[in-house]
Amino acid sequence: MPLTVSGANIIIVIICFLWLLSGDYKSKFNVIISNKLMIASIVFYFLHVIGMIWTEDISWGFHILHKMWYFLLLFPIFFTIVKKDYIKLYISAFLLAISLTEIASYLVWFEVIEPFKNATVENPTPFMSHISYNPILAFSIYLVLHQVFFNKNLSNLLFLLFSFFSISMIINMFITGGRAGQVTFFVMLSILIFQIFDKQRFNALIVSLILIPSIFFVAYQSSSLFESRVNSAIQEAISYEPQNISSNNGSSVGLRVNFAINSWQVIKENPIIGIGTGDFPNEYLRINQLNSANLPATTNPHNMYILILMEIGVIGLLSMLSIFYYQIKFSFNSSNKFLRDVGITLPLMFLVMMLSDSYLLGHYTTLMYVFFSSFLYKDFETN
Repeated sequence: MPLTVSGANIIIVIICFLWLLSGDYKSKFNVIISNKLMIASIVFYFLHVIGMIWTEDISWGFHILHKMWYFLLLFPIFFTIVKKDYIKLYISAFLLAISLTEIASYLVWFEVIEPFKNATVENPTPFMSHISYNPILAFSIYLVLHQVFFNKNLSNLLFLLFSFFSISMIINMFITGGRAGQVTFFVMLSILIFQIFDKQRFNALIVSLILIPSIFFVAYQSSSLFESRVNSAIQEAISYEPQNISSNNGSSVGLRVNFAINSWQVIKENPIIGIGTGDFPNEYLRINQLNSANLPATTNPHNMYILILMEIGVIGLLSMLSIFYYQIKFSFNSSNKFLRDVGITLPLMFLVMMLSDSYLLGHYTTLMYVFFSSFLYKDFETN
């Protein structure tokens, strides 16, 4: 999943094909419709289908439907086939793949091997862009740290191995350039600290207020890439003026602010049902020419909430948020600490990440989200 798009797609096709041949469709259907999360996911997709009725750009609308098919088919398919006994294998396979990407990242960074695919020595994320890599890395760090702090059955060897990889992945987080993932890392760490201290919330708050700034300070002082990315983000936010943003100067924060301001004008004109599933590029181009013609147009506002509001309105946004609501609600009622903790952390991380990009449209992040959701929120006792 984190290594290759084509490889993951081939495996997905094989899984879906075998699922179609496996029979017992009535039982599978009952499993799906008996779960509110599954219903919420399917409704979210079909709202995009309904949004095709009033869209003018049919071809882009079908592009969006294709990008979001995970919520209609892959999520329910995974949900019906995952087994409780295999959860450790699912997670181990994922962490093994992440470990391989991390090792490759360090080999590029230390110039042991030549940079390949997306990687550079300054920003070593070979298999995917830093936009996807760092959020996935943040979630992986959480999984490993959760094992270190809570799994009392770990052997000494596994404890040392997990501890080593947790440290190496944290370092890797700050030698790569994904700011959304770095923010997500600090959010994840805060959540983990509160989970470690459980009901001792004051102690958790004190530890968070000490540990998180300390890690930030060390990373800022030791990583030139992290330092420059932080400085540029602050400078771009402080000095934001549309007329001073150039498509060539790397002002990603400024452009995102401009995307949000322009998009909000369109949202106010179509707040309830949006402009249609496929009309974001054309509508944004129109409003951009009116307000900020010197800036580039976009097909993606780099904010999942804004994208959904523009496409299918408040109804669509509430539908998307209902998916996260059912995830968190299910997790709070879980008797398994691991499933409860991870089940709460995954949606909270995505709710933060989606402020900076449309992470439910990206291949890697969406697949990770669907993959983990398929077994974190399944009641294995009743299915």
